[in-house]
Amino acid sequence: MSLYAVIRENGEALYAQIARQLERDVASLYAPGDCLPSENDLAMRFGVNRHTLRRAIDELVDAGLLERRHGRGVFVLDSQIDYQIGAGTRFTENLAAMGVLAFNRILRKQTLPAIKGVAERLQINEGKAVHWIETLRTVDERPMCVISHFIPAERFSDLLDRYQGGSLHEFLASSYGCQLRRTESLVTAVLPQGDDARYLGMPQNRPVLRVKSVNVDERDGVPVEYAITRFRADRIQLRINP
Repeated sequence: MSLYAVIRENGEALYAQIARQLERDVASLYAPGDCLPSENDLAMRFGVNRHTLRRAIDELVDAGLLERRHGRGVFVLDSQIDYQIGAGTRFTENLAAMGVLAFNRILRKQTLPAIKGVAERLQINEGKAVHWIETLRTVDERPMCVISHFIPAERFSDLLDRYQGGSLHEFLASSYGCQLRRTESLVTAVLPQGDDARYLGMPQNRPVLRVKSVNVDERDGVPVEYAITRFRADRIQLRINP
């Protein structure tokens, strides 16, 4: 006998009824980070097959309420983080002020010739050397975004040797006296490219929020960083301040 009542032959799909009931359960019975019962257990409770149950869960995953973690189960997500983008935005510091633990891991770093788009935003000649630093930001041990930082090598010649992790903006300020000010932020919804989906722990067919930003040195207004950030769209709400 099913623990939950689903009504057959009423014109509403079973998976939709189950999704609605699970949404109520998540709101009243579970806390962020809790793991739902197994799909087998839930299918038995609703008296449906696993395919129907899985489709109901997919609805809530798409809505950003649940998350599948490979080999571990289905978990209740936190509400989206309300993250502000302003002239002096600093990822780690902003989240710390919200009482959220953020961590920055370097994925790769190297020096390479600037392609046209990077050169234009940094106001340097195409082909000039830039440092490329790729980082993964996690929030409470869950992946939040991948960032590609492009910085003129001529201005910070020893950056790759000296920078070993943590807040890059804080490092530039403490090591080079370079306080950054954001002058441009372009936000687009795109599908993840390359290894982004793997690093972010998300399907390849769900969008990320891509933010292209230019930061200048407050001392002289010269662009010193072009950053391309790819946020998991289900975990972030961007608040853009003038």
